[in-house]
Amino acid sequence: MILPIVAYGDPVLRKLATDINADYPNLEKLISDMKQTMYNASGVGLAAPQIGKAIRLFIIDASPFAEDEDISEKDKEVLKDFNKVFINAQIVKEEGDEWVFNEGCLSIPDVREDVVRQPIITIEYQDEEFKKHTEVLDGLAARVFQHEYDHIEGILFTDKLSTLKKRLIKKKLENISRGKINSDYRMRFPNLKKGK
Repeated sequence: MILPIVAYGDPVLRKLATDINADYPNLEKLISDMKQTMYNASGVGLAAPQIGKAIRLFIIDASPFAEDEDISEKDKEVLKDFNKVFINAQIVKEEGDEWVFNEGCLSIPDVREDVVRQPIITIEYQDEEFKKHTEVLDGLAARVFQHEYDHIEGILFTDKLSTLKKRLIKKKLENISRGKINSDYRMRFPNLKKGK
Protein backbone atom coordinates (compact mmCIF):
# COMPACT_ATOMS: atom_id res chain seq x y z
CA MET A 1 0.00 0.00 0.00
CA ILE A 2 1.30 3.44 -0.92
CA LEU A 3 1.35 5.68 2.13
CA PRO A 4 1.28 9.50 2.23
CA ILE A 5 4.67 11.06 2.87
CA VAL A 6 4.79 13.49 5.79
CA ALA A 7 5.72 17.01 4.71
CA TYR A 8 8.17 19.44 6.26
CA GLY A 9 6.79 21.03 9.43
CA ASP A 10 5.25 17.87 10.91
CA PRO A 11 6.50 17.31 14.48
CA VAL A 12 7.19 13.60 13.79
CA LEU A 13 10.11 14.64 11.57
CA ARG A 14 11.74 16.27 14.62
CA LYS A 15 11.40 13.34 17.03
CA LEU A 16 14.29 11.15 18.08
CA ALA A 17 13.02 7.77 16.87
CA THR A 18 12.87 4.77 19.20
CA ASP A 19 14.38 1.32 18.73
CA ILE A 20 12.12 -1.56 17.76
CA ASN A 21 12.36 -5.31 18.24
CA ALA A 22 11.15 -8.38 16.35
CA ASP A 23 7.74 -8.08 18.07
CA TYR A 24 6.96 -4.78 16.34
CA PRO A 25 3.43 -5.26 14.90
CA ASN A 26 3.10 -5.93 11.16
CA LEU A 27 6.75 -5.05 10.48
CA GLU A 28 6.93 -7.07 7.26
CA LYS A 29 3.89 -5.24 5.84
CA LEU A 30 5.25 -1.88 7.02
CA ILE A 31 8.56 -2.49 5.19
CA SER A 32 6.68 -3.60 2.07
CA ASP A 33 4.44 -0.48 2.21
CA MET A 34 7.50 1.75 2.71
CA LYS A 35 9.17 0.23 -0.38
CA GLN A 36 6.04 0.79 -2.49
CA THR A 37 5.80 4.35 -1.18
CA MET A 38 9.48 5.07 -1.91
CA TYR A 39 9.33 3.65 -5.45
CA ASN A 40 6.06 5.48 -6.17
CA ALA A 41 7.77 8.77 -5.21
CA SER A 42 10.95 7.91 -7.20
CA GLY A 43 13.02 8.07 -4.01
CA VAL A 44 16.24 6.24 -3.15
CA GLY A 45 15.51 6.12 0.59
CA LEU A 46 12.63 6.45 3.02
CA ALA A 47 12.66 6.62 6.81
CA ALA A 48 9.76 5.62 9.06
CA PRO A 49 9.30 9.20 10.40
CA GLN A 50 8.50 10.23 6.81
CA ILE A 51 5.38 8.07 6.97
CA GLY A 52 4.51 9.27 10.47
CA LYS A 53 6.22 6.60 12.61
CA ALA A 54 8.97 7.69 15.04
CA ILE A 55 10.81 4.36 14.96
CA ARG A 56 14.42 3.55 14.00
CA LEU A 57 13.68 2.02 10.61
CA PHE A 58 14.64 3.13 7.13
CA ILE A 59 15.04 1.59 3.71
CA ILE A 60 17.44 2.40 0.91
CA ASP A 61 17.52 1.40 -2.74
CA ALA A 62 20.24 3.53 -4.30
CA SER A 63 20.39 1.52 -7.54
CA PRO A 64 19.00 4.45 -9.62
CA PHE A 65 22.25 6.33 -8.82
CA ALA A 66 24.20 3.54 -10.58
CA GLU A 67 22.78 4.88 -13.89
CA ASP A 68 24.17 8.37 -13.24
CA GLU A 69 27.02 9.25 -15.57
CA ASP A 70 28.43 11.85 -13.15
CA ILE A 71 29.44 9.38 -10.44
CA SER A 72 32.57 7.26 -10.14
CA GLU A 73 32.76 3.67 -11.37
CA LYS A 74 33.43 2.60 -7.77
CA ASP A 75 30.21 4.28 -6.59
CA LYS A 76 28.25 2.74 -9.50
CA GLU A 77 29.48 -0.73 -8.57
CA VAL A 78 28.43 -0.33 -4.91
CA LEU A 79 25.12 1.44 -5.56
CA LYS A 80 23.74 -1.00 -8.14
CA ASP A 81 23.20 -3.52 -5.32
CA PHE A 82 22.69 -1.10 -2.41
CA ASN A 83 19.15 -2.14 -1.51
CA LYS A 84 18.70 -2.73 2.23
CA VAL A 85 16.50 -2.41 5.28
CA PHE A 86 18.13 -0.73 8.29
CA ILE A 87 16.69 -1.26 11.77
CA ASN A 88 18.03 0.38 14.95
CA ALA A 89 20.96 1.81 12.99
CA GLN A 90 23.83 3.68 14.62
CA ILE A 91 26.77 5.55 13.13
CA VAL A 92 29.81 4.42 15.09
CA LYS A 93 32.44 6.54 13.32
CA GLU A 94 32.62 9.26 10.65
CA GLU A 95 35.90 10.08 8.96
CA GLY A 96 37.56 11.65 5.95
CA ASP A 97 37.56 15.12 4.42
CA GLU A 98 34.08 16.61 4.22
CA TRP A 99 32.60 16.84 0.73
CA VAL A 100 29.64 18.57 -0.82
CA PHE A 101 26.78 16.90 -2.67
CA ASN A 102 23.39 18.19 -3.78
CA GLU A 103 20.60 16.58 -1.72
CA GLY A 104 16.83 16.57 -1.79
CA CYS A 105 14.17 14.91 0.36
CA LEU A 106 10.74 13.40 -0.30
CA SER A 107 9.37 15.32 2.71
CA ILE A 108 10.70 18.59 1.26
CA PRO A 109 9.79 18.46 -2.46
CA ASP A 110 11.33 20.92 -4.93
CA VAL A 111 14.11 21.94 -2.53
CA ARG A 112 17.63 20.79 -3.38
CA GLU A 113 20.74 22.15 -1.72
CA ASP A 114 24.42 21.34 -1.33
CA VAL A 115 25.12 19.51 1.93
CA VAL A 116 28.52 18.84 3.51
CA ARG A 117 29.11 15.37 4.98
CA GLN A 118 32.04 13.12 5.80
CA PRO A 119 32.70 10.44 3.16
CA ILE A 120 33.43 7.33 5.26
CA ILE A 121 31.22 5.94 8.01
CA THR A 122 31.21 2.83 10.15
CA ILE A 123 27.69 1.68 10.93
CA GLU A 124 25.90 -0.91 13.03
CA TYR A 125 22.34 -2.01 12.30
CA GLN A 126 19.95 -4.93 12.21
CA ASP A 127 18.33 -6.25 9.04
CA GLU A 128 14.67 -7.28 8.73
CA GLU A 129 15.52 -10.65 10.37
CA PHE A 130 17.13 -8.67 13.25
CA LYS A 131 20.59 -10.02 12.41
CA LYS A 132 23.31 -7.59 13.51
CA HIS A 133 25.69 -6.09 10.95
CA THR A 134 28.73 -3.81 11.14
CA GLU A 135 29.80 -2.22 7.86
CA VAL A 136 31.95 0.56 6.49
CA LEU A 137 30.30 2.70 3.80
CA ASP A 138 31.93 5.37 1.70
CA GLY A 139 31.07 7.76 -1.10
CA LEU A 140 27.44 8.03 -2.18
CA ALA A 141 26.37 4.94 -0.22
CA ALA A 142 27.57 6.65 2.98
CA ARG A 143 25.80 9.87 2.00
CA VAL A 144 22.43 8.21 1.32
CA PHE A 145 22.74 6.33 4.62
CA GLN A 146 23.60 9.55 6.52
CA HIS A 147 20.60 11.35 5.00
CA GLU A 148 18.18 8.60 6.08
CA TYR A 149 19.92 8.18 9.43
CA ASP A 150 19.39 11.89 10.12
CA HIS A 151 15.63 11.28 9.80
CA ILE A 152 15.61 8.82 12.70
CA GLU A 153 17.61 11.37 14.72
CA GLY A 154 15.01 14.10 14.05
CA ILE A 155 17.34 15.99 11.67
CA LEU A 156 16.55 17.25 8.15
CA PHE A 157 19.10 18.08 5.46
CA THR A 158 17.95 21.72 5.59
CA ASP A 159 19.30 21.89 9.17
CA LYS A 160 22.80 21.52 7.73
CA LEU A 161 22.54 24.63 5.54
CA SER A 162 24.07 28.03 6.26
CA THR A 163 21.95 30.70 7.96
CA LEU A 164 21.74 32.58 4.66
CA LYS A 165 20.55 29.51 2.72
CA LYS A 166 17.97 28.80 5.42
CA ARG A 167 16.64 32.34 5.09
CA LEU A 168 16.47 32.03 1.31
CA ILE A 169 14.34 28.87 1.43
CA LYS A 170 12.21 29.80 4.49
CA LYS A 171 9.13 30.82 2.47
CA LYS A 172 9.38 27.70 0.32
CA LEU A 173 9.49 25.52 3.44
CA GLU A 174 6.45 27.32 4.90
CA ASN A 175 4.55 26.72 1.66
CA ILE A 176 5.45 23.01 1.74
CA SER A 177 4.08 22.66 5.30
CA ARG A 178 0.83 24.32 4.14
CA GLY A 179 0.47 22.08 1.09
CA LYS A 180 1.09 24.96 -1.33
CA ILE A 181 3.16 22.81 -3.68
CA ASN A 182 2.64 20.37 -6.50
CA SER A 183 3.84 16.89 -5.69
CA ASP A 184 3.83 13.79 -7.88
CA TYR A 185 3.03 11.59 -4.86
CA ARG A 186 0.63 11.56 -1.90
CA MET A 187 1.65 13.77 0.99
CA ARG A 188 0.36 14.73 4.43
CA PHE A 189 0.73 18.42 5.23
CA PRO A 190 0.87 19.54 8.89
CA ASN A 191 -0.40 23.08 8.32
CA LEU A 192 -2.90 22.53 5.52
CA LYS A 193 -5.84 24.86 5.99
CA LYS A 194 -9.09 22.93 5.55
CA GLY A 195 -11.68 24.29 3.13
CA LYS A 196 -9.32 26.58 1.20
